[in-house]
Amino acid sequence: MDVEKLVEATVSGLGFDLVDLEMSGRGLMRIFMDKPGGITVDDCELVSKQLTRLFLVEAVDFDRLEVSSPGLDRVIKKEADFVRFRGEQVQLKVRVPLAGRRNFTGILGDVQHGVLQLDVDGNQILIELANLDKARLIPKF
Repeated sequence: MDVEKLVEATVSGLGFDLVDLEMSGRGLMRIFMDKPGGITVDDCELVSKQLTRLFLVEAVDFDRLEVSSPGLDRVIKKEADFVRFRGEQVQLKVRVPLAGRRNFTGILGDVQHGVLQLDVDGNQILIELANLDKARLIPKF
């Protein structure tokens, strides 16, 4: 059974976007979700109760479930998220170094055919989404 697909179907069926799913070897499952206008405590409670019931029925092994919003420094994984946050500042880490670097900070540009444009100090860098290890928004204060 693919737990991530099960969680994504449930979360999206309740009207939320699954941002990230983390599972630890100790039975902790963390779910980060979002929706336009943000996530409330009641939203987290609704999803937590629904997933707990579903996991019992589907015999998904977990000890603790945490459901929350992705926060201001949210992870970006899906191509649609890169499009949504175009113009925002991000920190990226790539799997295979580009020009000898693995870490970049810049402004998100367009995404076309699985390739992201990143403006790093006025220089346009092209990064294949498949080469991304991690990407996070940098919050504005």
